[in-house]
Amino acid sequence: MQIIDNTAEAHDFVRSCRRNDQSVGVVLTMGALHQGHLSLVEHSREACDHTIATIFVNPTQFAPGEDLDQYPRTIERDVTLLGEAGCDAVLIPDVKDMYPAGASTSVNPPKVAEPLEGQFRPSHFGGVATVVLKFFQILPGSHAFFGRKDYQQCCVIKAMVEDFKIPIEIIDCPIVREADGLAMSSRNRYLSESDRRRARCLSMALADVQNAFDGGQRNVQALTDRLRERLSGAASNQSVDRLDYAVIVDPVTLQPIDKVTTSAVALIAAHVGTTRLIDNCVLDCHMSNHHNATTDPLR
Repeated sequence: MQIIDNTAEAHDFVRSCRRNDQSVGVVLTMGALHQGHLSLVEHSREACDHTIATIFVNPTQFAPGEDLDQYPRTIERDVTLLGEAGCDAVLIPDVKDMYPAGASTSVNPPKVAEPLEGQFRPSHFGGVATVVLKFFQILPGSHAFFGRKDYQQCCVIKAMVEDFKIPIEIIDCPIVREADGLAMSSRNRYLSESDRRRARCLSMALADVQNAFDGGQRNVQALTDRLRERLSGAASNQSVDRLDYAVIVDPVTLQPIDKVTTSAVALIAAHVGTTRLIDNCVLDCHMSNHHNATTDPLR
C-alpha cells in the first residue's frame, strides 16, 4: 500500500489508474478506524480495480466547543488496518495542504442539509460538503463509498454530486453493528462501560419500530411515539440522557410525512453520557411485505 502525504501525488496516483481505463474507489475517513470503515474498503475492492482511502480530521465540520481536539487520532493503527484490508493507497494530508493560507472558498450545502443535523449542528454540513468536494477534485475516482450510518450525510453528498454534475458514483453501504446492535462509530470509545450498555437503546428502539412496521403499522405518528417511548426507557429501564431528534421522514428529502406509502427512514440523534450518537433504519414497504420474518430487524 502506498502511503501518500500530499494531495498532488495522490491526484497523480488516481489519474494514472484512470488513464488505463481502470476504476478507482474512494473511501474518505477521519481515521480512528473500525470495521465499519473497513467494510467500505471491502465494498470498494469488490466493485473497483483500485481503492484509495483518506485519513483527515476535517476542522471545518466541527463547531466551536465540539470534539475536534479530542477526536481520536490513531494513524499508525489505521494505516496497518487499511493495508491489511487491501487498500492500494492512503492519503494522509496536512491541514495546510487541504486549506492553504488565504483559502476562502466554501460550499453552501444543498437543501437536504437543513433539517435535523442542520438544526443542531448548523455549520457541520458546510464543512462536510467543502472537504468532500475538495477530495473529489484531488481524487477523481469513479466511485466513492460512504456508510449509511451517516444517513443525512449520504443524502447531502448525493445531492451535491447531482447539483455539480460531478462524474463519480456515490455508493452508500450498510451500517455495521456491534454484536449487541450498537452502530459502530469512532466516538463509541468515549462511552463509559455503563453508558455503553445504555447506548444499546438506540438500536433497540429502531428494531422495535421496524418490527411494528413489518407488522403493518404505517402511521408515522404511531411509529414515532413508539420510537421515542423506547428511547425514554419507559419499557426497558434503558434511556438516553438527551434526545436531539427521533423522527420518521421521507427518505430522500428528509421532510415530515404522515404515512409511509412506499418507504421512510427513522433517524435518531441522542446523547448518552457526554457522547452524541446517531443511528437510523430504512422502513421499506416492499421489503416488509416480502421479508416479514427477517432475522435482522434493522436490515
